[in-house]
Amino acid sequence: MSPTAPRRFAWPGTLVARLFLIFLTGLLLAYGLSFASLFYERYSTTKTMMLGDLERDVAIAMDILDRLPATERPAWLPRLSSGNREYRLGNGEADQPLALDAARSAAQSIQAALGTARPATIRAMADDPRHIQARVVLSDGQPVILDIHLSSMRPAPWLGVVLAVQLLLLIGCAWLAVRLAVRPLTRLARAAEALDPNAKSPLLSEHGPAEVAHAAVAFNAMQTRIAAHVAERMQILGAISHDLQTPITRMKLRTEFMDASVDRDKLAQDLNEVERLVREGIDYARSAHGKVETPVRVELAAFLESLVYDYQDTGKAVSLSGDNAGLVSTRPHALRRVLGNLIDNALKFAGAAEVRVDAAESGPVSIFVLDRGPGIPAHELDAVLQPFYRLESSRNRDTGGTGLGLAIAQQLAEVLGAKLILGPRDGGGLSVELRIAR
Repeated sequence: MSPTAPRRFAWPGTLVARLFLIFLTGLLLAYGLSFASLFYERYSTTKTMMLGDLERDVAIAMDILDRLPATERPAWLPRLSSGNREYRLGNGEADQPLALDAARSAAQSIQAALGTARPATIRAMADDPRHIQARVVLSDGQPVILDIHLSSMRPAPWLGVVLAVQLLLLIGCAWLAVRLAVRPLTRLARAAEALDPNAKSPLLSEHGPAEVAHAAVAFNAMQTRIAAHVAERMQILGAISHDLQTPITRMKLRTEFMDASVDRDKLAQDLNEVERLVREGIDYARSAHGKVETPVRVELAAFLESLVYDYQDTGKAVSLSGDNAGLVSTRPHALRRVLGNLIDNALKFAGAAEVRVDAAESGPVSIFVLDRGPGIPAHELDAVLQPFYRLESSRNRDTGGTGLGLAIAQQLAEVLGAKLILGPRDGGGLSVELRIAR
């Protein structure tokens, strides 16, 4: 964007904030217009009443003073004065032209009340344009001054408090309305984030306004269809893998009765490869149903020692080190299968595996399976967790594999509520972290 290009208005990031901003702007504009209209109407009414009273009082006062003897007029001046109007005898001190609209309106009312019989000279004080004096000459030639302090139109002190309370109530109601309107969207988003194809997620409540209920019904139906589709796929995969075991076993038996030859050895190797693929296919299908196992409290140090000793008893180079994690709540059979797959993967590619435990006093427990094999390129760390993805393009029987080992580990980690993290190991090799919540 060029430096001279106009900047667009930056909307808030959330729908709640955007809707509330729109409501708040509308409320402030409507409230401002209402207050301005009310104030102007009150000002106009008060001004009309004040000028009408002034016109009537001036006419009556001047008639009374004109009919009184000159000696009695000073005694009547306080009786005729009221509020911001004071009658005095004399020529007055005001000598400035009228500068304010309110002063000119008052002057017109005074002149209209006195008419042409008693011409009035009206001037403003030099130090205060709201202080005006009207000079009238009575019939006997004595001058009378009407001293007026024009008051400004000020709202009552309590009016601001009342308006502020009303505005706060309206803002609170607007915020509540926005929250109620957006809350179903928030629940829908959280339900979508928590949607697990491999587990039965709780259904959304289908109560509420018609639109919300309709969206909840549609989401629940979609969730049910996804779960049924995934279950059907896993069932088909498991059934096919299981049914293939019988003909594979028959073919392996037949090869044993064949004469020794290179072709027989190749056929036996192919059957072993097919059997391994079928076995891992069954394991992958079963791993989707790992949540059937009930979680229990497990002493992690003893659990890992038992697992590592089983490998060492068969002559495998597997070692254990790290902290004592104490008790953790987990599904032990699923955890053993995850770690077994990771250790087997390390043994396949590196010939040795190291199991290390990092456990703080609070927070999750991390179980690392480390090796010094060729590792995995950074751009393929996510891809190797997908089913049937293999790094090697060749069909090498020793290291090519079926591409299901890490996929099974990933799926079982989700069943455990754990997180599987792959990364390069310092000094070369692969580091796989299984992060388990306590």
